[in-house]
Amino acid sequence: MFTYGSLNHRNHRKLGIIDGKVGYLGGFNIGDKYNTEDSALGYWRDSHLRMTGSAVHHLHDQFISDWNKGKKYRSKAFEDYAVPVSSSLKGGVPMQIVASGPGFETDQVKNGFIQMIQNAKKYIYIQTPYFIPDIGLLDNLRVAILSGIDVRIMIPNKPDHPFIYWATYFHIGELLRIGATIYIYDRGFLHAKTMVVDDRISTIGTTNMDVRSVSLNFEVNTFMYDEDMAVKMKSTFQDDIIDCHELTLEEYEQRSNWVRIKENIARLLSPLL
Repeated sequence: MFTYGSLNHRNHRKLGIIDGKVGYLGGFNIGDKYNTEDSALGYWRDSHLRMTGSAVHHLHDQFISDWNKGKKYRSKAFEDYAVPVSSSLKGGVPMQIVASGPGFETDQVKNGFIQMIQNAKKYIYIQTPYFIPDIGLLDNLRVAILSGIDVRIMIPNKPDHPFIYWATYFHIGELLRIGATIYIYDRGFLHAKTMVVDDRISTIGTTNMDVRSVSLNFEVNTFMYDEDMAVKMKSTFQDDIIDCHELTLEEYEQRSNWVRIKENIARLLSPLL
């Protein structure tokens, strides 16, 4: 992982490209603690996508672009002929590879999230380890909930970063009060970053639902416009509910004053987390 000259501008992308033919994208980091239940956080629940076809071309392009920014004196040319590009979408999943970061004029992944939320008619299912949305994401989720959309959000039951966890808990409370369904993942640490809407559109990537990810980090997501894929992701979300407990409003309101203090301190620090 490298930065582009700033501690704020972290490359949070997690890409793997093999021979220009197979690509991997999602939440998985490379390290022992992400593959064992013996770490302090226990079982690491994550989601990653394996893809073939023309989408790999775009992942490869993104990797070379990042490499050249991070290795100033070892630049590598991107050669189209080295990456097989599918000439047909037959049998494939229509998708977009969307990158975001400080080098872009707009927060492109965040805009994709907002578009999915605004187009929802029935449900929105979100998995995220950190829930510290900016005002645009938060307001759109509020409108969806108040419009009768079934909004369900799944978060971890323990922190890997304490301040981020308490800021997450604060923002979750805002949506819980107006009708969102909140699941707390109890089996280990939930690190998946996914959203699925109405059995129509789904996304997997590196972008957390927080200010840093959508505006400061270098991130990449895939947005998939395929009913079968959306149904599979919904089914995965529903399977994960088995390892969760639902956070009720009564339980949330019974939290201690000390927890409330930590939430409010973390909320003030949200733009920095």
